[in-house]
Amino acid sequence: MLTLTDPRAARHCQGRSRRDFLGVGTLGLGGLGLAQFLSIKDTLAAAGRPVRDKSVVLLFLQGGPPHIEMFDPKMSAPVEIHSSSGEVQTKIPGVTFGGHFGKLARLTEHFSILRSYATNNSAHTYQKVASGNNPLKATMGALYARVAGTNDPATGMPSNTLVLPEAIDPSLKLKTNFETKALPTLTAAGDLGPSYVAFNPQGGGELKANMQLKLPRNRFDNRRLLLTGLDNLKRRFDEDSLVDLTDKYQQQAFEVIIRGVAEAFDLTQERPETIAKYDTSHLFRNADVHRWYDMSRASNLLGKQMLMARRLCEAGCGFVTVSDAGWDFHSNRNSPKNLGGMNWLGPQVDHAVAAFLEDVHERGLSDNILLAVTGEMGRTPRRNKNGGRDHYGGLTSLLLAGGGIRGGQVIGQSDRFATKPKTSPYNPGHLVATVLNTLLDVGQLRVTSGVPNELIKLLTDIKPIDELL
Repeated sequence: MLTLTDPRAARHCQGRSRRDFLGVGTLGLGGLGLAQFLSIKDTLAAAGRPVRDKSVVLLFLQGGPPHIEMFDPKMSAPVEIHSSSGEVQTKIPGVTFGGHFGKLARLTEHFSILRSYATNNSAHTYQKVASGNNPLKATMGALYARVAGTNDPATGMPSNTLVLPEAIDPSLKLKTNFETKALPTLTAAGDLGPSYVAFNPQGGGELKANMQLKLPRNRFDNRRLLLTGLDNLKRRFDEDSLVDLTDKYQQQAFEVIIRGVAEAFDLTQERPETIAKYDTSHLFRNADVHRWYDMSRASNLLGKQMLMARRLCEAGCGFVTVSDAGWDFHSNRNSPKNLGGMNWLGPQVDHAVAAFLEDVHERGLSDNILLAVTGEMGRTPRRNKNGGRDHYGGLTSLLLAGGGIRGGQVIGQSDRFATKPKTSPYNPGHLVATVLNTLLDVGQLRVTSGVPNELIKLLTDIKPIDELL
């Protein structure tokens, strides 16, 4: 067994040492060792796993992005309703976006916008949106992990991962607010159990027991310590030629840990020009944003979060949730007047999503990665007395790109003042069905033993968004 240790730890009362923090022999699914799991990978593939060779990135804009300022500006409506940031013409004739989204306006062939999508949710209840309010109360990532397993069989990567700003900068000290309290529900596993909650690589996040990458106290507190430890282990194996003593699958397991899991979370492995292309830290200063309570969880690291998401998908992660907080625009004492917060967060999403779309296209990954950009709700069509917008579930922004879906279109319409869908309405259930049909072979799933009936019924009863197929 390959083992890294924590030199500071001691034996506990049961006599076992807490120093061991990496054991290749214990990696894998359901207690099965990774080396063992890799040895039967071909058998599993031949048996017909219901998992497609695709990944999903969910960019969740916590707080509620204003649908009018995003992708439905309604400039013909009265001033108290239409987009406060104006509009920008897209490549689609007659279609405009909010004024902050000029880069995405030039890339419309890569994605589709839904203007008749509504979460019917006017509170910060992330779980209802990310789960489609299914009977299992499990979010999309957890449902996927329940079918695919908690780790990718080929690479050992967690199947379901959450990327917070702290995953990019572990020293980042974001404040605590209402979004912090609701955040765990964004990746909740409901009745499936805690094993399927998203792996959180940010400082202090618990690692899954079935990965056994245990830093002190089973924490990922210092990612640099992890990388240093893995590098030292690799060097010792190279010097001693110990790998030659292991069998084929133990060697592969070693390669997975040394060159896969660790490197996927290490952005320094990317070319500097790629990092620069994604980087959004120059768009605003965190200190300026954090003056406002509603924006105290926002950060200027979204670009690098999206870059990490792409790296994780390439390394075998099937579902990545990227959280971008601060999207609360009441324009009261807790956020700038006249939707001023959009001047920071809007351009950052425009930059980060555009960089992601161009990058995956250039790398030939567009059909392999589905990107969904949404939030828990939209914002009131009529601005309040401070020029802000309050909670509103009648319409919600939704962008979908890649994964084999059709791009270059606007699906559905809202009514004159963007208060409700004018055409066939879509809801989170349709989003969940679209995502899971991208990730899973539903026909094969029906004949796969051990899959909860509720999950099969969910995929049978709720249809994907037809216009995307």
